[in-house]
Amino acid sequence: MKRIITLTTDFGLKDYYVGAMKGVILSINPDVIITDITHEIVSQDVFKAAFILRNFYHYFPQGTIHIVVVDPGVGSRRKPIVVQADNYIFLGPDNGIFTFIYNELKSVKAFKISNAKYILPKVGSTFDGRDVFAPAAAHLSLGVPVGDLGRQIRKPVKLQIKEPVVRGSEIKGEVIYIDSFGNLITNIPAQLIKPKSRVYIGGEVIKGISQSYAEVPKGELLAIIGSTGFLEISVSHGSALDMVETRLSSTKSKKIKKVKHIPCVIQI
Repeated sequence: MKRIITLTTDFGLKDYYVGAMKGVILSINPDVIITDITHEIVSQDVFKAAFILRNFYHYFPQGTIHIVVVDPGVGSRRKPIVVQADNYIFLGPDNGIFTFIYNELKSVKAFKISNAKYILPKVGSTFDGRDVFAPAAAHLSLGVPVGDLGRQIRKPVKLQIKEPVVRGSEIKGEVIYIDSFGNLITNIPAQLIKPKSRVYIGGEVIKGISQSYAEVPKGELLAIIGSTGFLEISVSHGSALDMVETRLSSTKSKKIKKVKHIPCVIQI
């Protein structure tokens, strides 16, 4: 069975960066399958990359190799790493980008990528995607053991992921991700929510949890368990981001100016 390598970056597609990575991979293993996830992550947004990775990696066959490069610290002392978790392999910078992997998978081991045999001689210090992660992943796809790439590291960097707070019949969470449709995804997992829960966000009140976007009239705000498994605030045929931003801009309160991290309170 052919191995699969996925690519997730903030490189965009206007420059040569993604093409160079693919060229390196294919020059080492011409038979590998390369799949683009996205190259449109907001520049240097490590959390967004981590969240996107969480929501797609497990839909690929076991043994898939995932390269994720969103790297504000490239060229610094931050380590390039490879992570083996259950039956998946992940390569990227040691900047917290694999936080959800560390938290949700078992048998997690991280290694610094340092063996010169499996990386390219560097041209400058700003393109580890091409010089380190692409060749290392290609060699792994040929059967090189993960441990051959370098020494194991014991404490990889983790992001601080804020958990919802449950107090009696009230759950306090916040918006952690906004997708391209303007849906507001919170950190409140489905298992904490009841169908008749009441949701408070951005000065709006939503009564009950919908099962589909079509359950409410066009343009109306709704709460739904989204494809991520978290509570999502949406608008039927519209953008919850636009609606909540409008509400926030019209309020006299100066405490909350950004939709991301805005509190979301549920009464169950």
